[in-house]
Amino acid sequence: MGSPRRPTYASPGGRKRTETGRAEPAVISASKSAPEPAGATATKPDSHSAPTLTKKREGKRSSSDGPAGRENVLAFPEPPAKRRKRHILVAVCTALVAVSALLAAAVFSPLLAVGTVSVSGTRLVTADQVRTALDPLKGKPLPQISDEEVARLLEPLVQIKSVSTQARPPSELVVQVRERVPVALVKQGEQYQLVDVDGVVLGTTADTASVALPVIDGGAGTIGKELFQATAAVLGALPLDILARLSNASAQSVDAVELKLVDGQTIVWGNAGEKELKAKVLEALLKVPADPKNPVRVYDVSAPRHPVTR
Repeated sequence: MGSPRRPTYASPGGRKRTETGRAEPAVISASKSAPEPAGATATKPDSHSAPTLTKKREGKRSSSDGPAGRENVLAFPEPPAKRRKRHILVAVCTALVAVSALLAAAVFSPLLAVGTVSVSGTRLVTADQVRTALDPLKGKPLPQISDEEVARLLEPLVQIKSVSTQARPPSELVVQVRERVPVALVKQGEQYQLVDVDGVVLGTTADTASVALPVIDGGAGTIGKELFQATAAVLGALPLDILARLSNASAQSVDAVELKLVDGQTIVWGNAGEKELKAKVLEALLKVPADPKNPVRVYDVSAPRHPVTR
């Protein structure tokens, strides 16, 4: 099929005169146009229009020319792995939001507020004293209460050494108290103070017979802090049944702690080293049946691997 471009040539002799009388050279023009339909009337070009070279594109559109261009774009389906990953991510995010909402409701819900406080493990203090000290916790949600907060509220009760708590929904707080253990009596005026291994005063009494504890001769104020701590550490290592059989404890130095039993027997303890082993050896010696012919007056456990009785 031949090209629709048809060049036209102006006659060499045909020149157009301008108003000044000068002749313009003939111009060769080429045009490309769609064939005119049959019966169409040709339109004469305007003789005053300058000839131009034109090129008309028909039937071709870029992808940005509108809907017709977009019809050629293919939509590929999303890969199954990517779709599953998106679904899993959405499910995880939804679960996290739900869990966070439940936790927030549990932590701040008034339905879990403290209503009752149960106390156990008390001997030196009463359960009512503990509950009174913990009154500020009433109405506070159980998940917001910690052992540290409970211990801080119980600090004025020096008899309590440590504490643990347990929440029992919907409104019960269980408090387990661990008290300090008195190991000796220290005379102060007409009263005797109950002290533990750290020298903390846990109470007072006027009757030593009512408390099965030895008396530390002189107490911390007379024998000095180091001697008092050494003696108290020894007493703290003894089993309760042996502690109840002691009448008093004394120390000439930190390496010469001595104990007296209620029947007059003496226990030479020495220093506070290896106190657990010494306590076991002394317990075994005290269980040996007494010999009326050769009564034991002294139990020497200062060298626990080679104890001596005499």
